[in-house]
Amino acid sequence: MGFGKVSEDHLAARRSQILEGARACFAEFGYDGATVRRLEEAIGLSRGAIFHHFRDKDALFLALAQEDAERMADVAANQGIVQVMRDMLTHPEQFNWLGTRLEIARRLRTDPEFRASWTQRSAELTAATLARLERRKAAGALRDDVPTDVLLGYLDLVLDGLIARIASGHTNENLSAVLDLVEASVRRKE
Repeated sequence: MGFGKVSEDHLAARRSQILEGARACFAEFGYDGATVRRLEEAIGLSRGAIFHHFRDKDALFLALAQEDAERMADVAANQGIVQVMRDMLTHPEQFNWLGTRLEIARRLRTDPEFRASWTQRSAELTAATLARLERRKAAGALRDDVPTDVLLGYLDLVLDGLIARIASGHTNENLSAVLDLVEASVRRKE
C-alpha cells in the first residue's frame, strides 16, 4: 500500500484539524481577532505547521469559505437554497464562524485580490442554485412571472439576512416560519 497513501491520509487529517480549529477560532474572535497565536492555540499546532499547509490567514479563511460553499452548493443543487437556510437554523454551530462574513464584506470592498478569490468561491453556490431554480421552473413548480435571476437575487438577499441573524446570535423561533413564507413566495400558485 506504499508510503504515498499513508502520508496523503495524514495530510488530509492534518488539513481538516487545521480547518476545524481555525473555524472555531474565527467564530470566537472574528477575522481580525483570530491572531496567529490564537490560531496556534485553537488548532494545537505551531504557526510553522499551520502555514506549511496554508500560505497565510487569508488562505485558511478562503479554504473554510470554500468548504462551506461546496457543502451549501451540494444541498442547493439537490434540495434548493431554502434547505441550505433550514440547515443553518438546525445546525447554527456549523455556521458560527459566519459572523466573519460581516468582516468579509469590508474586505471585499478594499482588497481586490481577496475579492477575486471570494467571487470564485461564491460562484459555485450561485451556479448550483440557478441550475436548480431553472429545473424547478421547467417542472412547473416555480412561479414563472419573475425572471430566474430575480428569484435568485431575492433568495440570496434572504440568505445574507439569515447569515447576519445567525452571526449576531438571533435565531428566534419564527425564522423557520419565515423560511416557509419565502418558499411559498417563490412557488407557483395552484
